[in-house]
Amino acid sequence: MEDDRLVELMLDRPDQGRLVGDVHLGRVEAVLPGIQAAFVDIGTDKAGFLHVSDLVADDEGEVDSDDDDDEGDGNGGRRRRRRRVSAIQDHLARGDSIIVQVTKEPIGTKGPRLTAQVSLPGRFLVYMPHSSHIGVSRKIDQRDERVRLRELAREILPDEPVGLIIRTVGEELNRKKFEREFNRLHEIWGEITAKSARVEAPALLHSEARLISGVLRDLFSDRFDALIVDNPQVHAEVVEYVENMDPDLLDRVQLYRDSTPLFDRYDIEEEISEAFGRRVNLPSGGYIIVETTEALVAIDVNTGRFTGKGRKDPEETILRTNLDAAQEIARQLRLRDVGGIVVADFIDMESQENRDRVLQELRTHLGRDRARTKAFAVSELGLVEMTRQRVRPPLFQTLTRSCEQCGGSGRIFTPPTVARRVERSLKRAAASGDERQFVIRMHPEVALHIMEEESDFLSRLRDRVALKLEIQDDPLLREDEFRLLSGPAETDVTERYVTRQQTRPLR
Repeated sequence: MEDDRLVELMLDRPDQGRLVGDVHLGRVEAVLPGIQAAFVDIGTDKAGFLHVSDLVADDEGEVDSDDDDDEGDGNGGRRRRRRRVSAIQDHLARGDSIIVQVTKEPIGTKGPRLTAQVSLPGRFLVYMPHSSHIGVSRKIDQRDERVRLRELAREILPDEPVGLIIRTVGEELNRKKFEREFNRLHEIWGEITAKSARVEAPALLHSEARLISGVLRDLFSDRFDALIVDNPQVHAEVVEYVENMDPDLLDRVQLYRDSTPLFDRYDIEEEISEAFGRRVNLPSGGYIIVETTEALVAIDVNTGRFTGKGRKDPEETILRTNLDAAQEIARQLRLRDVGGIVVADFIDMESQENRDRVLQELRTHLGRDRARTKAFAVSELGLVEMTRQRVRPPLFQTLTRSCEQCGGSGRIFTPPTVARRVERSLKRAAASGDERQFVIRMHPEVALHIMEEESDFLSRLRDRVALKLEIQDDPLLREDEFRLLSGPAETDVTERYVTRQQTRPLR
């Protein structure tokens, strides 16, 4: 939580394993020169995707800027540098074994995303065995400290080429802690390579830290006021981990003993529910609408009931709403764990200064996000286009499933539409010549519509189709569902007539 509001929600459940960060010995299933990629079997349901840009480079280029290095987190979080890699078919062939690391979880129909550029995260360092680059987290912004950390790394690194990124919590890192963590990560990589020589692909070589230890390692620092746990067993595990990791933080670890559930105490349950709604209200009285599609996430900003103090300066009202929306959009992206392309439609503003101010507000709050995000300038249509690093499936995909009532569309047919579908289905049945009588079962809402708004429905249909018809309401049906029951035995023949049977080829 930040500023007393929920900003990130992470889950660890027995039925939902985490793959990101795991290192595997994979077996190449197919090499596709056309897209310069390979599919690699790592033992999961779907083969992993390995692009040529994620192979170990033939020759490593210079980074664009040392000041822009991401700290990396074992989740594919390192900033990609310019690399020269020849065609993928020159490196891999079907049946080859290769050490790979998962950088993105399987999402939808896509298998996990893989890289051969393995990185092993620790508390203070990210160890990169296939690199010779020394980087410092961009969030350490004091130049003298960045220089000191780089010099310290060069003193400790062995002669063989090994890369490192010093993470944000590595600020003011001393030599003893540096050496201890580097040696531990170096040993882990040695164990990985040794195991890869003993096993057959596909095989798991190294598991990334599970959720609790991973969160402690990657996030918990003196920037946090408290870490609150409501389970005594987990609290004991956390205390033991923090004692070994950073004893100075022990006084911030708290065991929650109150009878009020922990999530209720901090209103977390309510904010979790908010992550699944379309509408999110803003403090000013405006609101945003969040719509998720296959291609992107669209966010619309509205003033709602907020009209400003005197209604004399609409530009000020719009600016206030847009500034609130910029902050809330950044929070919602983190809370929902949205990845990919995001398009935000802010309310139009005449002043370029105000447009720049809103964009800066958005970028400032996006800067708190651990996932890589980028917001581009306002487009000619007044839209702000963004990208956010996609590592895991978004929350709505992890915690929800498609509605059986609406098929995932969020919409159902209206009663008049259902009545027209019934009409067309009965016309097909009459044309077949196989039917004599029907009982039509439908939801009570549709039956009520017909009774009140289309009282001549049955008589009109009987004249047109020459069938004996009867309507029965059935509350167990969906509102836009109906059943056609044929003959005295009331045989369900709905599927036979709901879609038109093609009787001759189309010309």
